[in-house]
Order: sequence, then structure tokens, then C-alpha cells
Amino acid sequence: MATWYEEARFYHIYPLGLLGAPAVNEGGEVTHRLRVLTEEWLPHIEEMGFNAIYIGPLFESSAHGYDTTDYRVVDRRLGDNEDFRQFVESAHSSGIKVIVDGVFNHTGRKFFAFTDIQKNREASRYTGWYKGIRFDGNSAFNDGFSYDSWRGSQDLVNLNLKNPEVVRYLLDTVDFWIDTFDIDGIRLDCADVLDFDFMRQLRAHTEQKKQDFWLMGEVIHGEYRRWIEEAHLHSVTDYELWKGLYSGHNSGNYFEIAHTIRHLFDPQWGSARGCTLYTFADNHDVSRIASMVDDRRFLLPIYTCVFLLPGIPSVYYGSEFGIEGKKEDGDAALRPAIDLKSIRDNNPNEMLTAWIGYLNAVRSVHPACAMGEYHELVLTNRQFAFSRTKGDDLVIAAMNNDDKPVWVNIPVPLGAQQYYDAVEKKTITPENGHIAVKIPACGAEIITRADS
Repeated sequence: MATWYEEARFYHIYPLGLLGAPAVNEGGEVTHRLRVLTEEWLPHIEEMGFNAIYIGPLFESSAHGYDTTDYRVVDRRLGDNEDFRQFVESAHSSGIKVIVDGVFNHTGRKFFAFTDIQKNREASRYTGWYKGIRFDGNSAFNDGFSYDSWRGSQDLVNLNLKNPEVVRYLLDTVDFWIDTFDIDGIRLDCADVLDFDFMRQLRAHTEQKKQDFWLMGEVIHGEYRRWIEEAHLHSVTDYELWKGLYSGHNSGNYFEIAHTIRHLFDPQWGSARGCTLYTFADNHDVSRIASMVDDRRFLLPIYTCVFLLPGIPSVYYGSEFGIEGKKEDGDAALRPAIDLKSIRDNNPNEMLTAWIGYLNAVRSVHPACAMGEYHELVLTNRQFAFSRTKGDDLVIAAMNNDDKPVWVNIPVPLGAQQYYDAVEKKTITPENGHIAVKIPACGAEIITRADS
């Protein structure tokens, strides 16, 4: 039986951006922006058919959210702890799970342990909490000591996850999040550089605390199975497929996407065989998919891949409306404030919004989409069809990146008497073990058994 996270359809929120919070936390009064999520965005997320939310970063920070200053307080630019508790409670009442960011690789410079080192230097009891503290050096901030930082960003000070006190503090913090907010999982920021012993301890701890608690790691490069088998995470981000989704469509080359799936999931030699990865077309760290494609019509087949290829699908807030944003214009371009009523009332991409809602619906009623076997059925540069099957349940996705419609003969993996074109809303009778399907220009079709 599949777990909730294997059947999840995620909506990803970067709250500081979506809610228009100031770029710098100046302190002062709490602003209750999270209430907008509860009152306006949760109904939209439920209406679209998502059953899980990844939201973060959330906790008090100086700027972008990943420079944590207090792990146990919601950022005052977003609201307070009660605001977030009510958000999770409302989500749960709608059958929606909630996971948050766990920023455990580093803290901000205003975190209590680091400020104690600044004040007390060698006499601080927290010198062992961070990596590379050296009092014979200096930092870019002229602290009079040096330290290790994430990718040289000295506002992000690397924690020493080999220190039992640090591990205990972070595990207690996770307990606090579960006890206070009843969260359902954590996305581990920078999991590709996190200590593996720490991740194993975290998995054992959370499993005891909440049995179905989900741990997903941000891994950009590397063999994904390593984090799932050795670090004991449930899932990691599938950046390999993310790259193939936009470049395979832009270059008119479905072989790139198909090869990526074979490389990852071939049952004999796939680098991620047996793993369930977190699939996305964009997120808060990369350009919006609408800015990456050469033809915006590609968004329909791209999201068909996100939802129906092996993996756990995720849609980044606003991308269901086709909004744009390029990484080279800075992170703020990827994380804009959105007024939901305005964008819904003036939606230039209604077909895309409806298609993502439709894909959510397909995935919700067909268990094969989550845990079914994957079979490649048709592959050319311009056309791609595959099936997901589980028992008698069947979903076929057929895609076309050409600028004109095309008829494709697709071999059907299950011997049903008739099949159903769920887009054209018509039945199809197979001939010689194949069905003829007309795929729109830069479009996709979804085929199921007529009796399902």
C-alpha cells in the first residue's frame, strides 16, 4: 500500500516572496501575512487538486529565510507561531499535508550560538557548534575570527553536525515543530552537503516521533540512491529530470527525457532504481519554466511529464498561471508577490491552469500514476508515449513537441477491448494491439481503459 507521500501532489510556496514580505527583517512588530495563505490560497490549492504543501523557509531570519536567527519562531514578516499553527490545522482539515524547510547545514550570523562566539570569543561554550572556527583568522565581516560557510557565503555559517549538542538541539527543534504545528515532513536544505550520520539520526528520530513523517533532501548533483539508501531519506529532488524537461522540448528531442528516465529508473541498472524522487518543472532556486521554454505551448506536455512520469509531482506557486522569472535577474524575480484574486481574474494562461488541475484529478483516481510500472511505448524526436500500470489500472501519456498535430499508433500494454481518450472524451478501439491517437501541436493526450 502506498504511503501518503508516494501519492502526494505538492504545491510549493516560498512564503516571503508570495506574501510580499520585506527583503530585510528589521525587527519590530509582527505582520500577519500568513493569514492570507489560510484564507485565500488554501482554497485555491484544494480546488486545484493538490493534497500536499511544501512551504518554506518559515522561521525567523535576517533576510532570505535561509539565514536562520531563531529555529522556533515564525518569521515576524510572515506572522507568529499561532498563525502557522492555524494554517496547518486548516490544511489538515482539507486533507492537505504540510512539510517545511529544515535549514540544518548553517545558521545566520544573528543566531544565538554565533553571537555568543562574537561576544566571548575563545571563552564561548559554542565554539564547537560551528565548523572551522579559527581565532587566528578573520572574516569578511571583520569578526576577528574565521569560519566555514556555505559556498563561501559568509552570512551562512556552517554548523558542526558532528557535535552531539548541535544534533540534540536540532532534533529537539524538529520535535518542537511537530508538537507545536503538527507538520508532516521536512525538506532538508542543502542535503547534498549535510552530514550523513546526522541524516540517519534524523530519520530514526522522526520515525519514532511520527511514523509517516517524510524526509526529502535537496540534492542537485550525485547518485540519488546514495541519499536514500545511505542517509535513509525518503526522497530527493530530481534535478536530472528537471533539466531534461525544458531542454528536451526546446531541442525537439524526446530522447533526452526518455534516456533520463532509463538512466534513473531502469529496474536492473538505473541510478535511482527503487527510489521515488521529487519531480518539478521549476522552484525557488531556478528560472520559472515559462521563461525557459522556447514555446509556451510546451508547458502542457512538460507538466504531463511532471505528473505522470515516475516521481512525486510538485508545482511552484504561480507557475500554474504561467508566470515568468529568470534566475539571471536575481532570486527576487523567481519569488514574486502574487495577488491571487487579480491573477485568477486576469489569467492569460487558463488552459495551463485547467490542465494542471486536470492532471491532479487524473493522478488522484489512478494509483498507477504513483506506484505503477513505467513502460516506454513510442519514442521519436518529436513524439513520446509511455504508460503507467498497476494491476488493471492504466494511464497512457502521449506527447508531441512538433508545431503541428500528429497521429501516433501506440501499442497498448493491457488487453482491454476499448480505451478512453480522456482529453477528447471518446472511446478508441484497438487494432492489432495498437490504438491511433491524434496529439495536438505542442500538446498531450491522456488515455485510460474505457472500463476504469
